[in-house]
Amino acid sequence: MTVLLVAWLWFVWPPPAWYRWFWPRQTAFMAMRRDQVEDAIARGERNGPLPERRYQPVPLSRIAPVMTAAVLVAEDHRFYEHAGIDYVEFRHALGYRPDDFSWSNGRNRAELARALRRLWNRRDMRGASTITQQLAKNLYLSPSRNPFRKLKEAVTAWRLEYWLGKHRIMELYLNVVELGPEVWGVEAGSRKYFGLGARQLSVEQAAALAGTLPFPLSSNPGFRPGRMRWRQAMIVRRIRGEKIQIPREIELPDLPPIPADTIP
Repeated sequence: MTVLLVAWLWFVWPPPAWYRWFWPRQTAFMAMRRDQVEDAIARGERNGPLPERRYQPVPLSRIAPVMTAAVLVAEDHRFYEHAGIDYVEFRHALGYRPDDFSWSNGRNRAELARALRRLWNRRDMRGASTITQQLAKNLYLSPSRNPFRKLKEAVTAWRLEYWLGKHRIMELYLNVVELGPEVWGVEAGSRKYFGLGARQLSVEQAAALAGTLPFPLSSNPGFRPGRMRWRQAMIVRRIRGEKIQIPREIELPDLPPIPADTIP
């Protein structure tokens, strides 16, 4: 049954090969956000017209290389080593504690079974999403954390890796990632927050954009900057060679802004 399900997801899902040559007109995440705003307006919870969508896809050659470095250290430092799924981070997200795994080891199998039971009881899994998985989610899926949605995300990530390759995956990711309310991609984010194109981003500016993730609606350079600036400072330090761990999905309290002159 599982094999048939994976085969169905692989062959029937919209083919990612289309994105080898074309930009998405609208991603699943863009459509979801627009629907949320329209529903809020219809219920009287929000006034005014729909906000303008900022989305300007550009080739990777028109994005400062430091932007790629910033998202790698913030979101997926093994991006060029895995095939869409980072199994080390995946084990950690499951709650599997040993550093390695072998099917022939009874203790490993027992620990994996306990981790899977805990996952089933809480029905969501945090962390472990690679850049490829995040792109799969943005293009095709939703922010739901249930195990079946995560399976669809994993299969779609494998397909993206198979059809697109690392360069195009990074190019697409940097152009569709959400960086604020109706702000999609680093070109749009750079122009909104800094008034310049993505090719001109400095280390600190690139780190600020990467620091909005994974909570771009509540933590971006234009709104509630404390958390973003905290992550920005850590990302800058990582880019400059310090060996520090950057939490990826831990929501922080609303911290006061860190003065720019304190960032190394």
